[in-house]
Order: sequence, then C-alpha cells, then structure tokens
Amino acid sequence: MTRDKRTLAVHAGTRRSQFSEMSEAIYMTQGFAYASAEAAEARFEQAGTDEFIYARYGNPTVRMFEERIAALEGAEDGFATASGMAAVHGALAAMTKAGDHVVAARALFGSCLYVLEDVLARFGVQVTLVDGLDMQAWAEAITPQTRLVFFESISNPTLEVIDIAQVSALAHAVGAYVVVDNVFSTPVYSKAIELGVDVVIYSATKHIDGQGRGLGGVILGTKDVIRGIIEPFMKHTGGAMSPFNAWMMVKSLETLELRVRAQVETANALAEALLHRKDLERVIYPGLKTHPQFALTQAQMGAGGTVMALDVGSKERAFRFMNALEIILISNNLGDSKSIITHPATTTHQRLPQAQKDLLGITSGLLRFSVGLESARDLEADLMAALDAAGVEA
Repeated sequence: MTRDKRTLAVHAGTRRSQFSEMSEAIYMTQGFAYASAEAAEARFEQAGTDEFIYARYGNPTVRMFEERIAALEGAEDGFATASGMAAVHGALAAMTKAGDHVVAARALFGSCLYVLEDVLARFGVQVTLVDGLDMQAWAEAITPQTRLVFFESISNPTLEVIDIAQVSALAHAVGAYVVVDNVFSTPVYSKAIELGVDVVIYSATKHIDGQGRGLGGVILGTKDVIRGIIEPFMKHTGGAMSPFNAWMMVKSLETLELRVRAQVETANALAEALLHRKDLERVIYPGLKTHPQFALTQAQMGAGGTVMALDVGSKERAFRFMNALEIILISNNLGDSKSIITHPATTTHQRLPQAQKDLLGITSGLLRFSVGLESARDLEADLMAALDAAGVEA
C-alpha cells in the first residue's frame, strides 16, 4: 500500500528497542560491541541491514533519519551528512575524478561555487558554468565527457526555476548523472526524482529542522549510487551526521509538511500584497504569475516555496528597511519557523566578484526573505511599516 508523505514523515524508518518506546530513541554511541571475534570479522566483511560498525559509517538513529527522508523523497536510499555543504561536497567529490567534466548552473550559493571552481578544479575536474535557464547553453556545454550536471532546482537568492526534466534528458543522453540541490523546493513539494534527477541534496539545517537548532544534510538516490559511490567516500572522509542531530531531524520530519505548507500559504499572501508597493523595484516569488517561470514552477512543484526576493533599490534603503523590522529577524539562514531577512550582496554572496553579482542579478538593493510561521497579518504589517520607514529613494 502506498503511503502519503504525511504518514511517511511520522513512521518511515522507525526502529524501536526492546522497550517499544513511542518517541524514537537516540543511540548516542560512536562504536558497537561484538559477541565474538568471529562476529566482528563477519560484520567487517559484510554488515547486515541493522548491523553497525562505527558512527562515521552509520548509527541506528542516523539510519532512521536516512530511511525516513528517503521515503519522503521517493528515493531508494540516503546518506546523512554533518551539514548541507558536506552533502554538496561529498556528492560532487565522490562522483568525479581528475579529467571528468561537470556542467553546472551559474546561479549557485557561494559555497557551492567554491566547491566547483576551487576544490574540484584543484583536483583536475573541468567545470563549465552556464545560464541555468538557457536550454541551448546546457545542450552545447554537455558533451560525452560530461560526468555530471549540477544545479539548484530554485536558485539562491534570485529564485530562478530550472527545467529539471529538460536538463535531465540532456545529461542522460550522454550518460551523465544529474545532481540537484533541492533546498528551496523542500521534500514536501519535490518531484525531482520523478522528473529525472539521480541524486537529490538537502541542507537539513533549513526546512527539515526548520527551528534553527542544528546543522545537517543528506544525499539521496538509488542504492547503487548511495552505497556504491557516496558511502565509501563519506565514511572515510568523515562528513557523517551526529546521532543527536539525526534525532532532531527525525522528530522535525513529523511536522515538516504542516510547517512548510503554512509557510507557503503565508508567502503567497505576502508576495501578492507586496506587488502593490510602488517603492519596490522587484518582487520575485515563483508562486506569482509575474514570475518568468511561474508555469514551470506549478508543473514541477505546484507551489512557490517559502522564500521570496525583494529589491528596494539600493544598499542604503535595504539597510534602513531591515533595521526598521520588528518581527522579521536579520540572519543568513532560511527555512526557519522564524521569518528571516538577508542582504545577499553583503553576506551570503559577499565574496562574489561584482561582475558575477551583476550577471546573477544580485543587486545592492536585493533582499532574500524567508517566510516563517508567524501570523501573515503581523508579518504584512511589519513589512509595510518598515518599507514606509525606509522611505523612497531620491
């Protein structure tokens, strides 16, 4: 029987001890004892489904999280990591070697660009960056030498929505893997695997935890990829998730859909309200009909997500606006239960050269707004009052 995502988020992957506890247990151990020397030898030769060797390789609590998030995503398996960037680096490094070619969308989080252009390039991987919205650019860049393609399903922070099915078809035509950072789509609205993605990456720090408590990430895909390619690399390089953080993520998954759907509902209402402000140069939200990829967003997700971008015209006005907010917090995280505003040009994307910021549309007045769980009425009042206080540019 096929289970709904809300049911899987509560029950998938559950392991109970002999005490039959209701709330999932935290197995706070880094090592495991064996009944005999022969048992230890056998486990190192081939560990069974519920047999563990060392927490860097796997742990019962971590395994619960991996199986539950894999079930939500519709993936065969997953490997949990210490952070979202550990997942990005782990996947890209495990799946490439010197001489391989990677094609990636240019609109990426700054740390992702660093992994591609500095880390992978340092080890002999050739990287080509393209305009993620330009299918002809993808077609020309992807060659028989291409090992994988990488992109954010919704880019950070300008919220471009990439056609997953088209890019996947181009990559698979030459035998390349498709790896997608799916944070802005969330497991609630994701259809990435159905659309052709081979490997899905999440920063669990964002919506999955959703409460600003801990770091985490996960790499999802087929068993062959996760256990054959990802696991050997990750268990030897040390990017594993801690049991305590895995327990937090397991418990957070129980409310993920309720939280994210409430945030999306509020984000839609706020985006519509902000469209009427004459003092905003841009309101970018994939759930608005004014968004260039609105139709694609509806086909791929059915919703616009929890994040929008606002352009108030200048850095000076952006700072006045941010400083006038009373409910919405200034921070560089997103996907939290608390609403968060960020000025990418001076924080998350500060180190990008100005020419690259210009190319990506990261202007001095651009703000990334992650919608939380507060009252939509209160958030709207906070936004409007802060915009009024920021004034109109002369």
